Amino acid sequence: MSISVDDAVAVGVSFDDREMHVRIRDGRTISAPLAWFPRLATATAAERRDWRLIGSGEGIQWSRLDEDVSIAGLLHHP
Repeated sequence: MSISVDDAVAVGVSFDDREMHVRIRDGRTISAPLAWFPRLATATAAERRDWRLIGSGEGIQWSRLDEDVSIAGLLHHP
């Protein structure tokens, strides 16, 4: 079953040492390597925790890091 971009609405985000994990409203998780996001890769744990959902969960923003990630972009990343 594929995730439709229209249905992929974020409800949370977490990190481990190598990846960002985005929880989707339907219960699934999208994981992406931090190497795709240099600002997040070099950020402190506290800076990574300082995020907010934008839109209706269509994206995630880290204001202090000047980083925005769209859920559609995560799904379409090669």
